[in-house]
Amino acid sequence: MKLKRISAFDGLNVLLLILFSLTIILPFLYIIAVSFSPPSESLAGNFYLIPKRLTLAAYEYLLQAPTFLRSIRNSVVITALGTCVNLIISITLAYALSKKFVPGRRIILLFIFFTMIFHGGLIPNYLVVKNLGLIDSLWAVVLPAASSAFNIMVIRTFFQGLPESLDEAARIDGAGEFRILFSIVLPLSKPIIATFALFFMVQYWNEFFSAIIYLNDTTRWPIQPLLRQMVAIGSSNISSEAALDASLAAQLGPNVQNAAILLAMLPIIAVYPFLQKYFAKGALLGSIKE
Repeated sequence: MKLKRISAFDGLNVLLLILFSLTIILPFLYIIAVSFSPPSESLAGNFYLIPKRLTLAAYEYLLQAPTFLRSIRNSVVITALGTCVNLIISITLAYALSKKFVPGRRIILLFIFFTMIFHGGLIPNYLVVKNLGLIDSLWAVVLPAASSAFNIMVIRTFFQGLPESLDEAARIDGAGEFRILFSIVLPLSKPIIATFALFFMVQYWNEFFSAIIYLNDTTRWPIQPLLRQMVAIGSSNISSEAALDASLAAQLGPNVQNAAILLAMLPIIAVYPFLQKYFAKGALLGSIKE
């Protein structure tokens, strides 16, 4: 069997990709190693990727820390609410705008496109949230990001690419718009719905800035602001009411920080395999109109 000859250019590309992959994988493996190592070894730097002794002290502490568990719960609620609200608004609005018979469709599209170019800014957004009485409410993190002009445009383009004959056949059989949407359009739109559901989940799970701005009550903070405080333990800008138990956290040191980072990543990592089969296809669907 004749082996295929590899050119110098292909070999250089493979080498560069391997080096680039190592810059991503090695820090991640180091975080895992530190989270399972005793504090004395990690602080002394006696290892890099393989700890000499394994311990679950950091994970045991975090899974018993009320502040950490509360922040995880807040993130789960925000992510679930935000993903559902975003999908409902984006899908229904995109479906309506994909139909030519909708009155005022072009004007609505113009308004939506206008928001992609011009933005009100931080202060007007804060005043709107404040006047709606959402300060210190989890809805303050969910509702301001409940729709995106870009997402609506992409989903609308996908809906326009579906055969019109399906809608016409359903209308002849007496189906209304809601029946057509839920019985015909949505089953055919699983790739793009799964893709945007993953986008929305990652967006809300990683929400940091909105929580800092709108949530003065630190007991309502999601996981990301708490992670920031855990990484900055010992600095002067740490609020005592949001910090973990100071003595034990100081004793465990970087072990708690790295364990918290890994635990905060697990929900998204656990969900991704279920949506991965739709992701590659859905990332391109709707981006190009034939």
